[in-house]
Amino acid sequence: MRRFFFLFFAIFLTTAAHAAPPSDVSIDDLLVSMKTEQTLKAVFPMIDKVMQQSMAMATKGKTLNAKQQQALESIAAKMVQVMREEMSWDTMRPLYLQIYRESFTQDEIDGLAAFYKSPAGAAYIEKMPVVIQKSMTIMQSRMGPMMAKMQAAIKQAVEEAQKSQ
Repeated sequence: MRRFFFLFFAIFLTTAAHAAPPSDVSIDDLLVSMKTEQTLKAVFPMIDKVMQQSMAMATKGKTLNAKQQQALESIAAKMVQVMREEMSWDTMRPLYLQIYRESFTQDEIDGLAAFYKSPAGAAYIEKMPVVIQKSMTIMQSRMGPMMAKMQAAIKQAVEEAQKSQ
């Protein structure tokens, strides 16, 4: 019976040790390996571009005087500044630490760090911006036809609802 309890506690303690929450140091090591801070900073020019495109779409076909144009540009600049502040590394790092700490074990963090430090992991990190950009381009090309289909479906549903009344 003693052996059973000893074996039970040995297995329990071993399992508990493997399921230990990751340390902040190990998570930081992983985030560095993943180039998370650089990736986050690389998003800002894309946000700027999206903001400019959104403003252009909102004012398409409208003539703005110099004062209106200046006000619009000022609002856009303020919005981008708020995003830059709210998504800065200093703001986001504690959130990443919390999310990774709550989502992964120490063993998983160690495994991920090893992967991202490997040649395959490094290649993955280096090529992901291009993959994401290509994905966004493809999705943008699909949005027009998808929106047209959605509008047609909504129109048909409205027409059918009106007929049934």
